[in-house]
This record gives sequence, structure tokens and C-alpha cells, in this order.
Amino acid sequence: MQQADDSTEAALTAGERTTAHTTRLGGKDVSAQVQSWQVERSYATDLPAAMRAFSGSSAAQLQVQLSGTGGVSAPELYAPWALRGTGDIARPGQSVVHQGGVGTTTLPAFRGTVRSRSAQAGSDSVQITALDGAERLRGPALLPKPYAGFRLGRPVASATWCVDELLRQASIHSAPPPRYPEFVAGQPLTLVHASLHGGFATSYGQPEALPDPADYTWTREGAPHEMALLPQPVMGSTVTASWFPRSRVTVPGSRLLVEARVNSAIGSDDTFRMELVLDRTGGTTGTLTLNVNFATGRVQMGSGTTGDEFLNVYMDWPALQALKGVWHIGAFFDCASTGNTVYPTVQPRLIGPDGTVLEWAPYLITHAYGIQTVAELRELKLITGVAVEGVQLTSGLSAFPSGSAFTQTGTWTKAAELDDAILPLHAVPRVSGSQWEVIGQIAKAAMSTAEFDERGIFRWRNHTRFRTTPTEADLALTSVREIASLTLTEEIDACRNYVVQPAKVFENFGVDAGTTYTDTVVRTVPANGTLTVSYVMAEEEFDIGPPGTDDDSVVTDGTQVRFATSKAGTTAVKGAVDVLTRREDGYLVVRFTNRTSQILYTAKKDGTPSVYLMTLKPKADPVDRSATAYVAGTASERYYGRQEHTGETTDWIQDLASAQAIADALYNAGLYPVPVIGDVQVLYDPRIQLGDVVQLTDTSGTRLNTLAWVVGISTSESADGGVQQTLTLRGTQTNGTPADLGLTPDAAADPAAVTLSLYSAVRSAFPTLAALTASGFTWGEIKESAYV
Repeated sequence: MQQADDSTEAALTAGERTTAHTTRLGGKDVSAQVQSWQVERSYATDLPAAMRAFSGSSAAQLQVQLSGTGGVSAPELYAPWALRGTGDIARPGQSVVHQGGVGTTTLPAFRGTVRSRSAQAGSDSVQITALDGAERLRGPALLPKPYAGFRLGRPVASATWCVDELLRQASIHSAPPPRYPEFVAGQPLTLVHASLHGGFATSYGQPEALPDPADYTWTREGAPHEMALLPQPVMGSTVTASWFPRSRVTVPGSRLLVEARVNSAIGSDDTFRMELVLDRTGGTTGTLTLNVNFATGRVQMGSGTTGDEFLNVYMDWPALQALKGVWHIGAFFDCASTGNTVYPTVQPRLIGPDGTVLEWAPYLITHAYGIQTVAELRELKLITGVAVEGVQLTSGLSAFPSGSAFTQTGTWTKAAELDDAILPLHAVPRVSGSQWEVIGQIAKAAMSTAEFDERGIFRWRNHTRFRTTPTEADLALTSVREIASLTLTEEIDACRNYVVQPAKVFENFGVDAGTTYTDTVVRTVPANGTLTVSYVMAEEEFDIGPPGTDDDSVVTDGTQVRFATSKAGTTAVKGAVDVLTRREDGYLVVRFTNRTSQILYTAKKDGTPSVYLMTLKPKADPVDRSATAYVAGTASERYYGRQEHTGETTDWIQDLASAQAIADALYNAGLYPVPVIGDVQVLYDPRIQLGDVVQLTDTSGTRLNTLAWVVGISTSESADGGVQQTLTLRGTQTNGTPADLGLTPDAAADPAAVTLSLYSAVRSAFPTLAALTASGFTWGEIKESAYV
């Protein structure tokens, strides 16, 4: 329920009938012009109505009837062809905020945008219909298609992660968003953004290494913002994951900011490490690192050759030991240089749970061990023993962001709240339609609910919140005062005592080569310029990362490119070209940015084209499996018969454990037909929200006294000022097991009685075989005494 102030609480307790409302269009108060209004919100699902509390999406709708003002009619002011100066207040897409309450105070009731407007000529009213935040999710649904999950046989994402990603695309954020998501030439760019909100999949970049699911869990409790990767509490253990960037930027020549939010108070270990792996000539790799040890208070930043010569610089900060909680950790690596080698300049910044800022001035590494030679950024690696959220890698910054720019203060609003991660995915399913439509599909598959509340906050809630029967109510409703009327409905369709939930399970992990793209021409990358090439790519293909850059000593398997100083391909060049890939409107777009003053060519050593792209596909398709929830011989089956429900076969359920959990939840919800309590007209209470639990007591005839979930709310005010509120409820439990005391239910079938002929009667009627044959009767006619 919504929280209300003391005056509202007092007015409701007193049974106050005087109501108040405020309505704003485009930020302008039009309350005095509102003739009537109605707000409706409910869970929607394809399940039987009595089970609808368990899945579906809710898009609230507001209808407002406006009159004119200042002697000018409403159609003249707000009709579609009205002057923009007045008409834009009611245009489709315009913001709408509505509040309602009792007495003199109001509570949020609706926040959304205008869907339609209708003006009747010759009248003084304009009808406006608005929808809530679901309108912001009308963009095309796009989800990444990483291959790491089925390649390694480990979950790469979850249904919860996908919901969060679809929300982010519509600028509905549950945590700080990517700093620079859109590619703009010459501007900073987000190379990796891993929210870790229930998956290792990324908005930008691509997961490569995934930890064993036994070594971690996803937690919301203690997460810096919404959800975090939490290593399991095994002493001294850490979790490792890595991602490819969406652009393989060059070193020397780049400035890189890597960051994450962590909670040092929870985890399996006190250490946190991020590595940038650089692909050098000859197959060797360089590494840029940040290490934080919360137990010792030491922060280290390092540079060198992976597994070989390396230099660490460090600082000891006691605050890291003393302040347990959420830290924002960032590390800046300045590798800008025009030569073939660079001594990195490094700088960390850590912001503690109390706002403490720990950082040192930019430090130039001058030791020979720390030098970096020509290379491309290959991988971002995370090794953590503490809870972590929001791993991000950014290139193109001129310096370490300062102040609020680093914390992203004021650049986003937390407008989404998730539930625990469910439905782990080895492959992210293909999607089509709008973001809201796909979220609805996921809610249906996961038996979860998706809704925007009265304040415009999106809430994703799993079916598990209905698993435990509540014992306390948020609000009491009685026929003595609050209830004007109610209707109770019990239907056999609500009974489900044999539930089957299909799943598409990956059982044979690994990858095979998919579609390949071999360039047909040697392409020219201009000096200090760019080359952009597009390749047709089917939607079902899995993602391709930026090609690795080959040199003459190493030839990369799979996706690769080689740059040469001539079309003949004579001399290979390493660490000279940034390579970026992105999927766009059915194409894979590859952008080559030459960081040198020399013209380069995409040529192999023999002068043939060197761009080679290869998709990966699962070694084997998922197998159809089913989980069943059924107990033989139950009272439910005895009284209601066997009532089967088979869930939809969907790509969102990819393991039997998830399928079984959903089947069990449906079985427990439908073992007995829980009544739907519809059209419950109640005394207006602006605090009531979907999902609330109410205590319903009716002494006027139905002998009802039960707890129920609110699954639908309709509130309206007419022109005379009266507010009517109608609830749709779902009982939390049935009225017990049927007893049928004193009843002897009739049999399901009542065949007509048939008297069969005796042998003696047949013999008497037909003494001889000839007589029987001559009669022409059939055996059935004779047996049933028709002619005997």
C-alpha cells in the first residue's frame, strides 16, 4: 500500500467521503477543468481468471474529460487541430500526472503519457486517454545474442537480466546507465557495460569467460543499486568473468576508464581485481591492472607483460578496512602516445559508503617492466571475492572524470525495481515486437508480474511472492462500512491439479562454426581516417565480436583481420587500427579507425582480402523436456477430477529446475479452485495498490471472511464529484476441502436398463433352428427380448 500522511490516515479512519484530485498535463495544473476521471489497472494473463495474480503485465489507463476555460470551449483549446499554443497540452505523448485522495490531501494515482484525445464538435468537453510507463516501452525489443553460455555450458543471462536490459533501452534505469552508449566519431565510447543484474550478458561488449554457477549467486540484499554478483562464501575463493569490448582500441593511443560498484561487506573474500588484457605481436599479452584488498587497505595499479615482467604501484588506505559497505571504484589508464611504446599513467579513485574519496594524483610508470608495446585491447577481466555490480569500461576520455561526472549524479533516475533473478539462460531467446510486448511474454513464461506503479516506477515481481499464504492484511474491508457490494465467482477452470511445464534444455554443450563472411576486396583504411563496412547478418545469427588483428607470427582462429602497409600485404601492422563492430538493422557494421599517418590495407601476406568473420552456433539444439507437478489420489482429484494444464513451450525456460518450480507454483495455486472476488465496490481508499493483501469480511449474506490479493483496481469520479472504487480480488485460500455431507452425488452416466432374454424363452419362441432362421431377427434383437 502507498504511505499516506497523518491527515489522510485520519480522514480514512473517520470514513471521510469528501474527495480531492489534481491533474497535470504537460506540467500544467488543469484540475479545475476536469469533469470526470477514471483510472484502471489490473494484471493480465492467459491463465484462468482465478489464477491471474500469478503472471502477466499491467498497463494502467487514465481517462479524463476536460472542459474549456476562460470562455473558450475545450475542443477549441485542445482538439487535434487546435492552435499549438493550447493544443499541445493534450497532444499524444504529452506527460500526464494524476493524484487522488480524501479530505484535502492527495496521493499519486497515475503517471504516464497521453495516448489519444477526442473532441466532440458543439460540446465543451475533450476526452483524453493516457497510458502509464508502458508507453515508453514501444520501441523495438533488441537483446544481445552471446555465444558464451552454450559454448561453456554455463548460464550467460536470465529472464530478469533481459527485462532489465529492455527497460534500459527505454531509459528506465535500475542502476547507473552506460556513460557513452551511442557511437559518435571522435567522442568517448562505452566499450563494456555489464550490469550483472542476473547475468553476464552485456549491453555493450560480449561475455567470454563465465564462472561455474556453483561459485556464485545473484543478490539484491546489499547490492550497491539493484542486484549484484555475489561469490559464494567459500573461504578464500574468488569468481572470474571476462568480456570482449565492442571496439578493440589500440595501445599506445588510448585512455581507458574501468569501474565498478562493490559491497565490501559481503562476499567470499576481501579482494577485488580488474584487468585489461592487451593483444600484442607474437601472441603475447600485456596487462593493465587494478587491485583492491579491503582486508589490508591496499590499492595497487600495475602494468606489464602478462605472466612476466610487471610493475605495481600501491597506496595503503586504512579507510578501506574501516568502512565496510558500498564503494565506487574506478581506475584510469592513460596510454596516449604516438610511438610504438608507452609508459602508462595510472590513477585510481574510490568513493566510500560515507562519501569518503580516496585517490592519488596521476602516476607515470617509468620502470621498464611497466612499458606497453603496440597492441589492441582484447579483454576486460574481473576477479572478485566481494559483491559487484555495474562493471563498465570507457575509452576516449581526455582525463579522469571529476566530481559528479564520475558518480553520474543527476544523469539518471532510478525508475525500476527488480526481483530475484529467475530462469537462467544459456542462450538469449530471439525476440520481436516492442519492448513492452517482450516483457509481457517473459512475465507470462515466468509467471511473474510487470507493472508501473502510481509514481511511474516499474516493478518486476516473481511468482514466489504468492508462494506463501499471507497471514496479515494491509487493509481491512467489511460490509459494515467499506464494502458496498461484491460478487463471488468459483469456477472449475481455476482448478489445476495436473500441471506440465515444458522446457527447452541444452544438454550437449559446445560450438560449431556458423555463417562465415569472407571479404571479396582488399580495402583501404585512410591515414588518420576511418573505413566502415556493412555485412548482411541474419537476426538468428549469434553475435560476432570485433575481429582480432593478426600479425605474421600469429594467425587467429575464427574472426580475424590483417592490416598491411601495401595492397600486396607485404608488411603486417599491429596496434594501429581500432576495430569496432555493432549490429544495425540486419547488418553487422565493422568500423576501422586508423590511428597512424600511414595508409593501411586489409590484406593478407599473399595480397588477398584479410577480413574474415565467423559466427558460432550451438553444437546441438536444445532438447524438449517437461516437468510435471502431480500427486495421485488427492482430495482435489477425487472431488474435481483430473484437471490438466500444460504450460506454453517457450525458449525462456531452459532448465528443468526452473520448469519444475513453475509447475509446482501452478499446481499449488490451482489444487483447489480459489474464488475470484469481483466487482467489490468499496469506500474509496487511494492507498490501495495491485498486489496488496486485504482482509475481506462480509456479514450481509456471503459469510465471507478471508484474505485476498488485489489483482484489479478501477477508480472513477463522475461530474457530481462522487468517487467509486471497484476492486477485483483473488482469495489467498479456498474454503477448505469439499465434504459433501449428506450428499450422494449421482453417477456420471445413467444407461437405460435393458432386460436380456433367457435361453429358455428363446427356445420356447423358436423351438427349431429353422424357425429361428426364418424369423430374420438379429442376435441383438433376440438377446434384448425385442421379439421374444
